[in-house]
Amino acid sequence: MLTLKKMNYEDARAQWAYVTKLPTDENGLTNPYEGVSYEEYMDRVLPALMMHENPVGMPDWFVPETYYYLWDGDVLVGEFRIRHFLTEALKNGGGHIGYSVKKEFRGRGYGAEGLKLTLNLAGGIVPEDEIYLRVLKSNVPSFKAILKNGGYIAQEDETHYFMRVKKHNELHTK
Repeated sequence: MLTLKKMNYEDARAQWAYVTKLPTDENGLTNPYEGVSYEEYMDRVLPALMMHENPVGMPDWFVPETYYYLWDGDVLVGEFRIRHFLTEALKNGGGHIGYSVKKEFRGRGYGAEGLKLTLNLAGGIVPEDEIYLRVLKSNVPSFKAILKNGGYIAQEDETHYFMRVKKHNELHTK
């Protein structure tokens, strides 16, 4: 059974193993923590990422963000991030949701199902009427996952589709 769990200390070792193996930049999802030690993750990275949900002392441009992990039973298979609201730059940039799925679990529907669960949560968090997402044109699996979840192309540039998913009443469950 698939579950989406908020980043936490209880699952820190699995989260660390996931985060530190993500490339610094893959398909538009950035990760500055590739290769950090478990000690550094526990001392610096995890507390900082958890603080992003309720930021204190951050610059004015900073947008609160919550990290979630997709679990299939007791196996962590993906990471999903929700930005709580968008600045003008983010409306035409990264959007509300960013995600990744472990390479060995790709092609099995985890992206679409994890996105569905994340959209359910985002519907109750973000104030906008639509959930904004950006996807590289070359990332066909993510593009299909967004379409499967009701997404449509709002605009595009040379390298990206800027997509939207309308919020529905059933998406407001937590």
